[in-house]
Amino acid sequence: MKRSEINELIREASEAFAEGGWILPPDPHWDVTDFGLGDVREHGLVLINLAEEPEYCEKLMYARENMKTPAHTHRKKKEDIIARRGNLRLQLWPGTPGESSGIAFEARVNGSSRRLTGGDFIDLKAGERITLVPGIYHEFFPVYGPCIIGEVSTANDDLNDNFFINSDVGRFPGIEENEAPLLNLIGEKNS
Repeated sequence: MKRSEINELIREASEAFAEGGWILPPDPHWDVTDFGLGDVREHGLVLINLAEEPEYCEKLMYARENMKTPAHTHRKKKEDIIARRGNLRLQLWPGTPGESSGIAFEARVNGSSRRLTGGDFIDLKAGERITLVPGIYHEFFPVYGPCIIGEVSTANDDLNDNFFINSDVGRFPGIEENEAPLLNLIGEKNS
């Protein structure tokens, strides 16, 4: 991923957060990823860790329209994904997508249980949330413009508790230094 792309997305996300009225804490921990897939316009996400505690974490995320976070699950992490601004679409499966399409399961949407089948899409408008328990595979992306996404979850472990369907996915992609960094990212050694 080029540093110029990272810087552009940081500027864009900063503007979107400011427009939404989010005041970021001093020295927030930023990350920008293309998931190692080489095209941040198709697969990408901007993340800011707002809280990183042993028991829980909170993130604020930004994605352009159709910028997808690839299908993945967690074995330990339980999370609420919240559409803070814009419209967010999630696709969900109760197990590995290829093996669980069409299988019924329950998910909590806006605090109420909803019956779904593997492969279903859920659209969240600003203010709506879904609770994802360990083992539920999910991918998500904005529709109808960019989206600000919140996450509140149990402790986050990017290195040991992210299980992506696509084996080519890398959480912290390499960076091609084609301009000076605006800031250091979570995955960089000297952050």
